Amino acid sequence: MIASLSGKIILKREKFIILDVGGVGFKVFLSRKALLKIPQEGESLKVFCYLNIRENILDLYGFLNFEELELFEIFEDIRGVGPKMALEIASLGPLEKLKKAIEEQDEKIFEGISGIGRKRTQAIILELAGKLKSFPSVRK
Repeated sequence: MIASLSGKIILKREKFIILDVGGVGFKVFLSRKALLKIPQEGESLKVFCYLNIRENILDLYGFLNFEELELFEIFEDIRGVGPKMALEIASLGPLEKLKKAIEEQDEKIFEGISGIGRKRTQAIILELAGKLKSFPSVRK
């Protein structure tokens, strides 16, 4: 399992980067928010990773901190939420902000994420209500 990668960004695109790690280029999908935060091509970067293995797919998803990775894993387990959608949801904000929005059933938190309409938002909030309560608070 690939848990993290450290290397030099050799290519930066709209949805992914290619990270050179010891001469091997890894294509790593990042959220739009993470892509705005990372350095430019030629700079070094460390990402925590989730390797998505399906029938004929091996995709790496990258996160700037471990908490986002943990949140991603919770979201990816929700029925109807795939890894690309879970990536965007996990980047919405700090855990406490997400917990509060879920507790208050604030559907606006998911606005702007492609593929999430009103019904899916309600289903996600319902499933997340119990899962996020047991999720540990932000570590310092």
